[in-house]
Amino acid sequence: MIRTLTRRYTLRTSSSCNRTRMSSDNSGKYHQNLIPDANDDDDDGMDIRNEEQSMVHQNVGAGTPHHDLQSDMEMMKERFAKLLLGEDMSGGGKGVYSALALSNAVTNLAASIFGEKGKLEPLAPERKARWRKEMDWLLSVTDHIVEFVPSQQISKDGTNMEVMVTRQRSDLLANIPGLLKLDAILIETLDNFGQEQEFWYVSKNENQDMDNSSQRDDKWWHPIVKVPENGLSETSRKRLQYQKESVNQVLKAAMNINAQVLSEIQIPESYIDSLPKNGRESLGDSIYKSITVDSFDPLQFLSAMDFSTEHKVLDFKNRIEASILIWKRKMNQKDGWNPWGSGISSGKRELFEVRAETILLLLKQQFPGVAQSSLDISKIQENRDVGLAIQESYSRVLESLAFSVMSRIEDVLHADSLTRTLRCSEIDCSGDTDTLGI
Repeated sequence: MIRTLTRRYTLRTSSSCNRTRMSSDNSGKYHQNLIPDANDDDDDGMDIRNEEQSMVHQNVGAGTPHHDLQSDMEMMKERFAKLLLGEDMSGGGKGVYSALALSNAVTNLAASIFGEKGKLEPLAPERKARWRKEMDWLLSVTDHIVEFVPSQQISKDGTNMEVMVTRQRSDLLANIPGLLKLDAILIETLDNFGQEQEFWYVSKNENQDMDNSSQRDDKWWHPIVKVPENGLSETSRKRLQYQKESVNQVLKAAMNINAQVLSEIQIPESYIDSLPKNGRESLGDSIYKSITVDSFDPLQFLSAMDFSTEHKVLDFKNRIEASILIWKRKMNQKDGWNPWGSGISSGKRELFEVRAETILLLLKQQFPGVAQSSLDISKIQENRDVGLAIQESYSRVLESLAFSVMSRIEDVLHADSLTRTLRCSEIDCSGDTDTLGI
């Protein structure tokens, strides 16, 4: 990281000298100075040049190069000092694990950059630059999490031998590039809304004449979406649908990575000790009877549940996850005496576990934006694997951002649908709804 910052400072200084030379000499040498040396085939140098051009276009780094370099280094030292202290600034050794400190750093950075997206609009250039810079700092830790793998090498005398070399850990090698790609897609999607759009936002005070039914009750704190009197054009509507589907694919990919990483984190003993002794006690009599009946339909079961608030969804998710873990432990400890034993056969217990896992999967698909369960929070807080912590936190913040962007797109489509329906009722378009795209 220090090397990258130094090279960036050198590049800026060189570029500044070239501009000064151009102002005093109009012989055309300025264009030659922009051509890289033919002997320089360092790919990293080209990457730095591209990054520098991007930062110039974004009006980032307006100060002197030396000042920017010192500022970046001081900020980086401050960030990593807090991580090494485990967020305990007293230095008394009461800080959290390094894994949790990194997880919190990613979470807090995402919250300060994105917040809760209430509008479909591009990130400010300085926010975008800060997100990429500080995430690069945090992800740089993963470059040094390695494993030994065999490699074939030929010695000077021509002997072929196998030696062990280091390589980035397999899970990081597979997931980090994918997460970076998902990150880039979401940022690009937000940038696309910087162009002229057919919708706009107004505050509630500016919208006293608007029917309250046009604003969703569960999103009353967001700005109100406005569309033209005849609704969105077909082109704009198709573009929004395409962007929604694209963000939905990002959401699914981030959810899959997050679920995979969480499944690899060991369940803390403190969470296991807090569990009830049987599934009936965890689920409650009513839910337990519904799951253990002979004829079971998971979709019908979920449709009969009360999910009117996020708290009820989260409570149900906690109960299901606890019951799954209880049944698994009973099957794993069926040999010999254990406090988890019961009179239910292992075959039925396995059937109940499969049903509960199906319910949990459908629940996550139906409510992707629900808060983390008690099991997930417990895993994150007690996890000591730095690599898993970074993957989990990065995928979680991308999942949250994707869900937020997709919800804002749905708000626009919802406002468009209401406007077109109202317009259709005014002009009595029965039998001719194709003219409004309904």
